[in-house]
Amino acid sequence: MDYKKLFPFWDKLTEAQKETMIGAGYTEQHSKGSLMHRSDENCKGLMTVLSGELRTYVVSPEGREVTLFRVYAGNVCVLSASCLLDSIDFDVMIEATADTEVLIIPTISLNQITQENPYAELFLYKTATEKFSDVMWTMQEILFRKIDQRLASFLLEEMQRRGSADLKLTHEEIASFIGSAREVVSKVLKYLADTGAITLGRGSIRVEDSALLKKLAC
Repeated sequence: MDYKKLFPFWDKLTEAQKETMIGAGYTEQHSKGSLMHRSDENCKGLMTVLSGELRTYVVSPEGREVTLFRVYAGNVCVLSASCLLDSIDFDVMIEATADTEVLIIPTISLNQITQENPYAELFLYKTATEKFSDVMWTMQEILFRKIDQRLASFLLEEMQRRGSADLKLTHEEIASFIGSAREVVSKVLKYLADTGAITLGRGSIRVEDSALLKKLAC
């Protein structure tokens, strides 16, 4: 396990602090769809995604899910250690959106290190700030852009991230990612297919005309 690569503050730790992190750290594997964390349970610790991906989301009283941000391999999910961040006090869920392996640094060990080492504490708050920038972007998307624009943008981003025009995504998965209803997503996907921008398959979407999709996203 390359802790130096995973944690930018690694070189700023003392040897004892490094030994604490290595000794306390453990890995977990979760299958796609597993609920890995919820804030009304015990604070698990800092999660770093080794493979797969996570979705962090909130649920409205009516049961609507809104994805705040996603975390990919090599990145940290700081909200799994939200109990160490005084300014964070809301219910958040973390779900594996693919078969995922994470490295977890337990709260008790991480808390000891952040109290002793300002570089580790700064890393937590800096990462949290960056993620809340993502949250603000998500809120702006939901509030100020039409669903067809959001969906077109989402498909373009997924195509670029995955490096493929063939996207293995269900309508329900897309709805959870962009904060909409599955029925609405299905209607908009059909509209995008009618324009020739995409073709629909069973549990899959193929981007046929990225330039047209980009135009629709605007």
